[in-house]
Amino acid sequence: MPATTPKQKISQVRMFGGKYVKIILVGDTYDTCQKIALDASKRLKKTFVHPFDDPKVIEGQATIATEILNQRPKGFDYVIVPIGGGGLISGLITVLKKISPNTKIIGVEPEGAPSMKRSIEKGKLVSLKEIDKFVDGAAVKKVGDLTFKICKSNLEKIVLVPEGKICQTILDLYNKDGIVAEPAGALAVAALDYLKKEISNKAVCVILCGGNNDIIRMPEIKERALLFAELKHYFLVNFPQRSGALKQFVAEILGPNDDITHFRFTKKNFRDNAPAVVGIELKDPEDLKLLTNKMNKYKFKYDYLNENEELFQFLI
Repeated sequence: MPATTPKQKISQVRMFGGKYVKIILVGDTYDTCQKIALDASKRLKKTFVHPFDDPKVIEGQATIATEILNQRPKGFDYVIVPIGGGGLISGLITVLKKISPNTKIIGVEPEGAPSMKRSIEKGKLVSLKEIDKFVDGAAVKKVGDLTFKICKSNLEKIVLVPEGKICQTILDLYNKDGIVAEPAGALAVAALDYLKKEISNKAVCVILCGGNNDIIRMPEIKERALLFAELKHYFLVNFPQRSGALKQFVAEILGPNDDITHFRFTKKNFRDNAPAVVGIELKDPEDLKLLTNKMNKYKFKYDYLNENEELFQFLI
């Protein structure tokens, strides 16, 4: 598995596999890991079992479609499915198109890894150069050849969901429903807000799958959710090196509901000003304008880091 695999998933594989499984963590993405696994299978003369681009694997995942139809024999108007390499959605397509042909199947990919959508748009299998690895269960640079052939002519559409929206969905599922979902597991649920008009008053099935989520990832998940909601903002504030400057910033600049969640400052001798990295959490996105207006009014010089991609990525 990739070196970025959540610890909870690693421990589950170790538990179920026992003495029959040797876990090797290698590479940053699934694609790198797969290449190394293929080389190892040839070298050791072992069988490589593909996680999604294999007829038997697709057939296994297709049993979810039979479970869905057992719960609602007359079928659904829409089935919304997450896409990583495409095995799960290919299995659902194979069954539903035969037994429930009127059901529209919508695929969902993370915005940072839209490999199936790009391939369908190009009309051929493409490999993405860069992907966002956060949604590890769906962060695939290249979907399968077989899954691409099944999906390209059978999907109603593919929806892309920002990683920040997925993070908010993970938090909502946990806080409101007591469901622990990994990023890829929450992917299809996160797409519902983008499909409101289309699926209104329809019979809809959403595939929520995958609970490999480490509790230690929650701070990052919360951070990404706040950034997506435009409630978390980072500034490089040039503070005057005089007594009371920070007190003035807190008293005069911050609103009654604003909260400093990050502050890093080092006093430098023989300088009139010194920069501090300040992270501020707001209650409402509209409060950002009030905050920056006050900084301008009281002549606090600042750089807004959320829009400076290199500095921002380094900070986060």
